[in-house]
Amino acid sequence: MKLSQIKNILTSLEAVNFELPDGTMVPVHYHVTEVGQITKNFIDCGGTIRQEKKVNFQLWEANDTDHRLAAQKLLKIIALSEKALNIEDAEVEVEYQTTTIGKYGVEFNGKNFELVSLSTACLASDSCGIPAEKMKLNLVDLGAKESSCCAPGGGCC
Repeated sequence: MKLSQIKNILTSLEAVNFELPDGTMVPVHYHVTEVGQITKNFIDCGGTIRQEKKVNFQLWEANDTDHRLAAQKLLKIIALSEKALNIEDAEVEVEYQTTTIGKYGVEFNGKNFELVSLSTACLASDSCGIPAEKMKLNLVDLGAKESSCCAPGGGCC
C-alpha cells in the first residue's frame, strides 16, 4: 500500500490499529517512532543495478499503556516527514519488534491496518541458473487424455 493510500484512510479513522499476520493485534499503546524513506541501491545476481525506495514506519511499544496514537497525530507525523525528508509516495513497509525486527507490507481490511508477510525473490531468475518449473502431471491423467488399446474392451488382446 502506498503512503497516499494510508493518508487517505487515516482521514476517516479515529483509532489506528495494526494487526499481525497471525491475527494478533499490535498493543494499542504502540508508538510510531520513525517515519522515513529508505533507498536501497543494489545489484542482482544477474548483474543488473537496481534501486528501490520504500516509506518506512517503525512501531514500538513501551510501558506507557495509556498511550494511544490518534489518526490525526499520525497524519501530522507523516506530513512533517514528507516536508523535512522530501518523502516520495512509495510503498509503505512497517518494522515491528517480534522475536527480531520484523518487516511487513501493509494492507487495510476496512477496520485495521494489516501487517502482511513479505518474501524474497530472485529478480534475475533467467540469468542465475534457476531451472524453470516443470509442469507436474499424474500418470493417471495421461491415460485419460488418450485412449489406450490396452484398456478393458480396447481390443488389443
